Parts: sequence; structure tokens; C-alpha cells
Amino acid sequence: MEGKKKQQPTSSFVAGAIALLFLIIGYEAALFMHRAAVLHLAANRDRPDTVYILVPSGPERDSSTAKERSVVRKEPPRQEAVVEVREKAVPRKVENFRFNPNTASVEDLQRLGFSRKQAQVIENYRLKGGRFARKKDFAKSFVVADSVYARLEPYIDIPLIDLNRADSAQLLALPGIGPYFAGKIVRYRQKIKGYTSVDQLLEIYRFDQEKLDGIRDLITVSP
Repeated sequence: MEGKKKQQPTSSFVAGAIALLFLIIGYEAALFMHRAAVLHLAANRDRPDTVYILVPSGPERDSSTAKERSVVRKEPPRQEAVVEVREKAVPRKVENFRFNPNTASVEDLQRLGFSRKQAQVIENYRLKGGRFARKKDFAKSFVVADSVYARLEPYIDIPLIDLNRADSAQLLALPGIGPYFAGKIVRYRQKIKGYTSVDQLLEIYRFDQEKLDGIRDLITVSP
């Protein structure tokens, strides 16, 4: 009997230790599951499945309460394709008529087929004192294409310079005639009361045959 009484305290101690061990294991397991759940929620807090907002009730509802309403995310409206419609350039009407390239206006040059910029280039050349003495001089302008000149050549009308009517400025437009000979031609015309032939220019001092041949097709004399 005494041996059995001595074993009872030892059995109770072992049973208590086992129970305590299970409690510790259960606590640790619960603590582990709690931490795992918290980490899972924290990881998914930026990607909720459903978003809720608080919508205040209208005047017909109780103002002291708020209603949770799920927000349905809608796709942005599709943008309609923008179709750019370009107007076709209207071809400019080209005209053919007789013209003097030394006096034709910018508008007339445009009517003849030149662009505004090309016509302005011709105008600027004339404003700086340039002059087209012959048809081929007009063809030398860099804004006059060969095809354009071929079309306009029959319509180019450059009047001859009348030795009995021209002033010094007009005579200066003749090739090889500078201020000296322009003044001489005018003064000699006054002296002889008018030219009767272009060959009378040879009577002017130092006015030679070569100079006359250079302008013969550009001058005339009126009666």
C-alpha cells in the first residue's frame, strides 16, 4: 500500500506537465494563425474585391444614417476615331494674255500662272531697277520655268523704246547705255529736233556701230 501511495504524486505531475504542454502548443498555434491572418489582410488591403463608399441619405430618408453602396467600376467611354478631312486644293485658273513683264502687276502675273511668291520676286527685281529688255531676259529669271516660258513667250509684249519720246531713265534700261550716253542721246535729239533714223545715234561722239547693233532690236523712232 505504501508503494502505491508514493506513485500517485508522480502520475499527477506527469499529467499536469502534458496538459501544460498542449496548452502551450495550442497557444502558439493560435498565435501563428492570428499572425498569418493579419499578414494576409495587410497584403491585400490595396486590392479589395469590392469598394464601399458612404452615401448620405436624401431628405426623404433618415439623415442620421448612411448607406453602404458598392461601387461598380465602369470602363472609360471609347473615344471615337477622329478622321481628318483635308480639303482638296482647288487648281488655280491660268490665263494667257499679252503682257509686258516690266509693267505687269503682281495680280496679273498670278493670273498668268505664277504663285504669289514668284510674282513678288519679279516685282522686287523691277523695284531694284531691273528690266527685261528682251523676251529671253524674262526666261532667265529663276522663277520662270522653261515650260512656263514656252507657254507665255507668244504673249510677251515688250514695247520698243522710242528715241524721240524716251527720257534718260528709259534709255538707261537699254543694255550698254549708261548715264553718259543716255544724256547724250537726249541732248542730240533736242539739237536735231528729233531722230528720223536709229542710225543717227552713230553721229554721237564715241557711239560706235557695236553699241548700236546691241540695241537696234530694242529701239525705234516715231515720225
